[in-house]
Amino acid sequence: MGLEIERKYLVSESFEMDVTKSFPIAQGFLNTDPYRTVRVRISGEKGFLTVKGISSDSGTSRFEWEKEISVTDAEALLLLCEPTVIKKTRHIVPISNDLFFEVDEFHNHNEGLIIAEIELPHEDAAFDKPVWLGKEVTGDVRYYNSMLSKKPYCKW
Repeated sequence: MGLEIERKYLVSESFEMDVTKSFPIAQGFLNTDPYRTVRVRISGEKGFLTVKGISSDSGTSRFEWEKEISVTDAEALLLLCEPTVIKKTRHIVPISNDLFFEVDEFHNHNEGLIIAEIELPHEDAAFDKPVWLGKEVTGDVRYYNSMLSKKPYCKW
């Protein structure tokens, strides 16, 4: 539980050569109110229930509470979620000893969208930007997973 500080970017070039791990994610939203988003996620072999608060003005930080739950419970909760469940493959790309990008390659209605996120220790933390990193979309609500479940990339 605490403050999540992250920046998001579109991916403009091939990143696969830097990937150290990949796994599937299915996630849905029980509530997409920006003041209290409630997410259910199956990430690899684990389930999670996550509550996120409203984003800061810059879109870089917001409160996050997360609890691991069983995959069976997560599957049951996904059936209660608002349309549409998001499916994606997450790729881990380390850039330093303690920082890494989570590159999400979206599927189904969000096919073609690839977003790289990095969690930072503080809002003005410096980090190396790989050549495959494109336009920054931090704070652009269209790229929030909760919004992609309501208005998928294919409908833009």
